[in-house]
Amino acid sequence: MKVFVTGVGGQLGHDIVNELERRGNQSIGSDIQENYSGVADGTAVTIVPYVQLDITDREVVQKAIVDLQPDVIIHCAAWTAVDAAEDEENRPKVDAINHLGTRYIAEAAKAVDAKMVYISTDYVFDGQGERPWEPDDKCFSPLNVYGQSKLDGEQAVSNILEKFFIVRIAWVFGLNGKNFIKTMINVGKAHDTVRVVNDQIGTPTYTYDLARLLVDMIETDKYGYYHATNEGSYISWYDFCREFYKQYGLETKIIPVTTAEYGLSKAARPFNSRLDKAKLVTAGFKPLPTWQDAVSRYLKEAQL
Repeated sequence: MKVFVTGVGGQLGHDIVNELERRGNQSIGSDIQENYSGVADGTAVTIVPYVQLDITDREVVQKAIVDLQPDVIIHCAAWTAVDAAEDEENRPKVDAINHLGTRYIAEAAKAVDAKMVYISTDYVFDGQGERPWEPDDKCFSPLNVYGQSKLDGEQAVSNILEKFFIVRIAWVFGLNGKNFIKTMINVGKAHDTVRVVNDQIGTPTYTYDLARLLVDMIETDKYGYYHATNEGSYISWYDFCREFYKQYGLETKIIPVTTAEYGLSKAARPFNSRLDKAKLVTAGFKPLPTWQDAVSRYLKEAQL
């Protein structure tokens, strides 16, 4: 199987390419940078072909994918700077990447009759209430520019293709790039106390585990919408931080605060990031391990 992966310079794309190679698939990575910029963490099985690609250029996207003729496209590339997306000067770029770029990828997938995986987010929902969001829920109304752009991307994919997987994730962490665990451990090493919000509820997603699931998915024709985070109880960012500080051995005091008390975010954040993942089991896919187990494995791999 030949698989084209966008956004390989990020946390998830990096792990997907490695998982594909482990299983003997032919993978081609792409990103906006001239050369691949992944971490030198020793996890790469082999050096895969790399294509520099600006997904906001429709003709370039079409030519690249038609030339490569992949069987599957896994689309990880995205604008993910949630607060910066709110700036007026950035909004056209956010739409060009998350919405229009996704549309161009979907159009190219249709041209070569490829399956497509689109990585989306809990931010497509309004972030209210306490009921876990189900994959086929139609109760949208995103809270911010980023969420709206990802929803527009979802709709582009579902309108253009029949052979698609739209997979929503949340609270992502992985080896290749920045994430909450890396940031907070560095902050905790430098300070006696840290403040972490305790009224935003969800579950984390370890990209290493998610990559395995996504490769499982593309080996099937069980298309549709899915939610995929690590298993375990729903928690707050405060709970999450407390767990990985304990596992890491940091004794920094963590002070729980409300989102309003924290007050540093430009973009509105969802209070309810609970994602119902039962559809994975119904479809015959193996759920991700618990988030506590994922944190333990990540800390050993990351060597922070």
